[in-house]
Amino acid sequence: MPPAPPAGARPAPSRIGTRLPDGLLSAAMGPERAAGRRTLFWMLLAHHFFAASACHEPHYGQLIDDLCLSKFKLDMDAIGPALWCDWGKTLGSYGELTNCTLLIAHKLDCYWPSQLVDTFFIAIHRFYFKHCALTGRKIQDPPYHILCPFIAVPILVTLLMTALVAWRSKRNEGIV
Repeated sequence: MPPAPPAGARPAPSRIGTRLPDGLLSAAMGPERAAGRRTLFWMLLAHHFFAASACHEPHYGQLIDDLCLSKFKLDMDAIGPALWCDWGKTLGSYGELTNCTLLIAHKLDCYWPSQLVDTFFIAIHRFYFKHCALTGRKIQDPPYHILCPFIAVPILVTLLMTALVAWRSKRNEGIV
C-alpha cells in the first residue's frame, strides 16, 4: 500500500483520460508552471494585437498628405493641366508619389497597399486624371486630310461595284 500524502498536499492529477474543466488548469499544475504557460499565452496573443495595431492610420494619412501629396502637387502644377494626361510627363511624379506612400507605410509599420492608400490614390485620380483616356491620350478624330480618304474610297468603290454589276447584268441579257 502506498504511503499517505503529507497533510495539505494536493494529489497529482491523472492525465490519462481526464479532462479538467476551465479554470482548474492552474489548480492541477504547479503554480510556477501555470504562470509560465499563462505568460506564454499572453505573449503570443499580445504579439498579434501589436502586429495588427502598430499602424496609426490617421497619423499615416496625415504624413502622406503632408509629405507625398504636397510634392506631387508641386510637380503637377509645374507640368500644367494641359499635360496631365501625357503619361510620359507624369510617370516620374506618379512613381515618386507611389514610392513615398510605400516608404512611409514601411516606416510606420502600416500595410501597403491598404484601404487608406486606395482611397488616397482614387482621390488623386479623380482630381488629376478624370479627363484622361485609358490609353493616356485624349481620344480625338484624325485630321481631315487623313479621315476623308478613309470615308470617300469605300463609298466610291461601292458605287463603282454597283454600276459594274448593273452593266454586266444588262449586257448578258442581250446574248440569250
